[in-house]
Amino acid sequence: MKILLTGATGYIGKRLLPILVQQGHDVVCCVRDRNRFYCPDELQHKVEIIEIDFLKKETLTQIPNNIDAVYYLIHSMSSSSDNYDELESISAKNFVERINQTNTQQVIYLTGIVNDNTLSKHLSSRKNVETILGTGTFALTALRAGIIVGSGSASFEIIRDLVNKLTVMITPKWLNTKCQPIAITDVLEFLSKSLLNPLTYNQSFDIGGPDILTYKEMLLGFAKAKNLRRWIFTVPVMTPKLSSYWLYFVTSTSYKLATALVSSMKVEVVCKDSKINKLLNIQPITYEMALSKALLKVKEDQVASSWKDSLVSGRFKKNISEFLKVPKKDCFIDRRKMEIINRDYTINQIWSIGGETGWYYGDWLWNIRGFIDKLFGGVGLRRGRTNRNSIHSGDVLDFWRVLYANKEEGKLILFAEMKLPGEAWLEFKIIGNTLYQSATFKPRGFLGKLYWYSVLPFHGFIFQGMLNKLIK
Repeated sequence: MKILLTGATGYIGKRLLPILVQQGHDVVCCVRDRNRFYCPDELQHKVEIIEIDFLKKETLTQIPNNIDAVYYLIHSMSSSSDNYDELESISAKNFVERINQTNTQQVIYLTGIVNDNTLSKHLSSRKNVETILGTGTFALTALRAGIIVGSGSASFEIIRDLVNKLTVMITPKWLNTKCQPIAITDVLEFLSKSLLNPLTYNQSFDIGGPDILTYKEMLLGFAKAKNLRRWIFTVPVMTPKLSSYWLYFVTSTSYKLATALVSSMKVEVVCKDSKINKLLNIQPITYEMALSKALLKVKEDQVASSWKDSLVSGRFKKNISEFLKVPKKDCFIDRRKMEIINRDYTINQIWSIGGETGWYYGDWLWNIRGFIDKLFGGVGLRRGRTNRNSIHSGDVLDFWRVLYANKEEGKLILFAEMKLPGEAWLEFKIIGNTLYQSATFKPRGFLGKLYWYSVLPFHGFIFQGMLNKLIK
């Protein structure tokens, strides 16, 4: 069968793709920027990539007519725009109009549980999108999930940050809200088993694990899994804004995402029924087992995808191709080079940079810069990296976004997502027996120039120290 996969660069899409290929399907992946899409070599023979922006109707003509089914995985927990609900509505309408012209039999939509009369803006938007998709000529299957627990999921990473960093937590009262978490492995099984299954046509199903827990119980459950003692106290005085700042400064989440999460977490998300479990013969695992699986993946450095690699985790909103060519005109550039001793060693050092490894020299200064970035509403250093030794275009690397990564070529280009009065690139490339390292800054007005000269004194030992460590 020919399957259209939207959201192919997202947390769910990256994990669903190999499952669909393994089942023998030909998959057409919709991406806004093909430079952000990494497809493993073993999948490429069954994968076609098309660039689609669902807000631009003219781009949807690239969708083939001979599509059998579609996964609609276009969600936005946060957006740089306050009217993201309107944008999601436009995307859904454009999608329906085009898919109605194809041979599509079924559309599968992964959305959120909506069993409360008072919904957050985020959940209201998802419900509205489901209504729009229901107007199509195809059969719609809506799978409604609450908190998804898996290595790299936003929920798991936030819980991990809170429990690992805080022995005692003074928390907002919404931590007593009930929810029904579900393991990412079960979500993927529901998605794959619903495909072209007539029993699921024109229906919506709530999917969840067997446990109904408060967010406080989820935090304490994580602490138990890590053999950590934690004390949590809830107070009624934390406003939504204060709660958002609490999440933002303690965890790796962006402020926009923290705001959306706080708004949604005040609403109880519990499954109305579990009829789909029997329908598809699926027995979801417990929260404890989901945590165990996620922690094992993290320990073994086998995280297949992370929410942090999505664009909503930072301020990078444009196509990577627009920034791949590092500018020289009207830029300040710190260039350094050094002869390499062992090419393999140097490349492995470059590909391990950031995250838990750090930046090899002056890490305390990098940490201060990350803290300052957080104070001004930036992403800070807490995002880390998805895997310890592998990097692909579009990945997050602390407060950088990977623009280009070619290990054989020995070239890595990073773009800064920190708050800056300008734009910044950090580039490593090996030519012959020499490593070239350059930091490029394109200032924005007088403040940009002032910023460059204020940090210039630190470049001499930070960048030179880093270069030395990359070589030997």
